[in-house]
Amino acid sequence: MAKVAFIGLGVMGYPMAGHLACQGHEVTVYNRTTARALQWQEQYGGEIAATPREAALGVELVMVCVGNDDDLRQVVLGAEGALAGMAAGSILVDHTTASADVARELAVQAAEREVGFLDAPVSGGQAGAENGLLTIMVGGEAVFFQRAEPVIDSYARMSRLMGPVGSGQLTKMVNQICIGGLLQGLSEALHFAQCAGLDAEAAMEVISKGAAQSWQLEHRHQTMLAGKFDFGFAVDWMRKDFAIVLDEARGNGAQLPVTALVDQFYADVQAMGGGRWDTSSLIARLKRKA
Repeated sequence: MAKVAFIGLGVMGYPMAGHLACQGHEVTVYNRTTARALQWQEQYGGEIAATPREAALGVELVMVCVGNDDDLRQVVLGAEGALAGMAAGSILVDHTTASADVARELAVQAAEREVGFLDAPVSGGQAGAENGLLTIMVGGEAVFFQRAEPVIDSYARMSRLMGPVGSGQLTKMVNQICIGGLLQGLSEALHFAQCAGLDAEAAMEVISKGAAQSWQLEHRHQTMLAGKFDFGFAVDWMRKDFAIVLDEARGNGAQLPVTALVDQFYADVQAMGGGRWDTSSLIARLKRKA
């Protein structure tokens, strides 16, 4: 069992930190909204810290799961940031979906304090976090990953070291590129089936047993047909992730025409008031235009 800190108790971090406590790890949490931390403590026990620095004092691992690059810098750097409280030999594990650049930046800052660093974004959404079935893609040194992996496994179905620092974030970008394209294709398929007079539910049941099968088809087609989107990974978050992806592509020369187009389709969904809808809501803009 390890002594760990968890910083950021959003829809992902809250259950992830809970799994750590349930597995018997000694957990101290920090959240910008204290009421959320108090709620977590009432449910799981553990300790609450007033600042990220205080949360990091005397722990072996600090896990962070916040919103974006700037949020990450705020809780890690500075006099009250996590690094200020971390001891030499401890490890900072960042589960935020952020840029590869900020991962490399924080790795340098951590190394100056003799602290290990892993960028470890997650996939699986809120349900994956709640059920402890996240897929975690990791960048960093193997020695740090080997030490952190048994703790990370508290909320992971799979974790894998993908390469040096930044590789975890780059792999998460690959993940988001795939999801965006799959959801747009599924939206068009469902819309076409309905316009053609088919039983769209029956069509999905048939094609799910063939080459068109995917997690999105299996788990989202029914709610998409019903127009239910008040759950899951929000459109606002996907657009944040796509901004990171497209910025990285401009730097490495990758051509992402479909991703750029789907990003604009998500902008349409936002304009419809769907910023907090699940990413499967791409079908809503097709129905609106029909």
